[in-house]
Amino acid sequence: MRAWQVRQPGPIPTAPLSLATVPVPEPGPGELLVGVRACGVCRTDLHVTEGDLPVHRPQVTPGHEVVGEVVGLGDGVTSFALGDRVGVAWLRHTCGSCRFCLRGQENLCPASRYTGWDADGGYAEYTTVPAGFALPLPPGYDDATLAPLLCAGIIGYRALLRAEVPEKGRLGIYGFGGSAHLTAQVAIAQGAEVHVMTRGERARDLALSLGAASAQGPADVPPVALDAAILFAPVGDLVLPALAALDRGGTLAIAGIHLSDIPALNYQRHLFQERQVRSVTSNTRADAHAFLDFASRHRLEVTTPLYPLDRADVALADLSAGRISGAAVLTV
Repeated sequence: MRAWQVRQPGPIPTAPLSLATVPVPEPGPGELLVGVRACGVCRTDLHVTEGDLPVHRPQVTPGHEVVGEVVGLGDGVTSFALGDRVGVAWLRHTCGSCRFCLRGQENLCPASRYTGWDADGGYAEYTTVPAGFALPLPPGYDDATLAPLLCAGIIGYRALLRAEVPEKGRLGIYGFGGSAHLTAQVAIAQGAEVHVMTRGERARDLALSLGAASAQGPADVPPVALDAAILFAPVGDLVLPALAALDRGGTLAIAGIHLSDIPALNYQRHLFQERQVRSVTSNTRADAHAFLDFASRHRLEVTTPLYPLDRADVALADLSAGRISGAAVLTV
């Protein structure tokens, strides 16, 4: 099968990805073999490929927003059948027995493992997933539209929970890529007033077309004080203007797995009056099921520039350069 591998992590211009021909993987006990139909292109893939995240699996195949068909069953699998359409997401394994797992915080499990980082992912024609972490998918969406929901959507949903937007509150969104353009729709459907700060005229136009109340530059002051904010852009410099834009008691949730260094904060300007900063670490399966249930009841508009699998390196280069509006998807 064809599969992209991170031969040597480094900046995209150094061509860290290589397309190879490798054996089709065998599903282990309790696993599914999935024929990939579509795979979203996530900024986390970029962090894995460029080396912002440490290497967990040498020559790993990235990709963790996979929509595919079950084409093989490992021993002991009874929850899925051949031909089922399933989603393969970022979270791949937790121990189930540590204190975090036992109290419903499996996203903090020290033994957690991830698709496209600890195990080969969906930039390939086939991949595997433990059956307990495979996701049933909502009807009414095609494969390419579903793919970004499996990380961009899920992690945005968790970030929205972490931001604790009050009823009919004002939410600021910093950065407006794959995850943000889905999260904005969820927040608006829940009654929030959304203000977007992002680079790029196309991204601002997209935000307004989806119902945002305003859209301006990444460090601009929004037209109203914010009750909550989510930072999607992996830019630590934006933490300061985001905190400064919060009203009293506001919360800033930082959604990325990687963030550049945050400059020094001024206590009075950025934190006093009970403003707070919260990180977002992966998600639980409960988050995934709750978000996909929401998506089944509320039609989400997903902007998905399509790339064939053979052009995954081009898709990552376009993502790195800010040339993608919405969430890019590889088709197989």
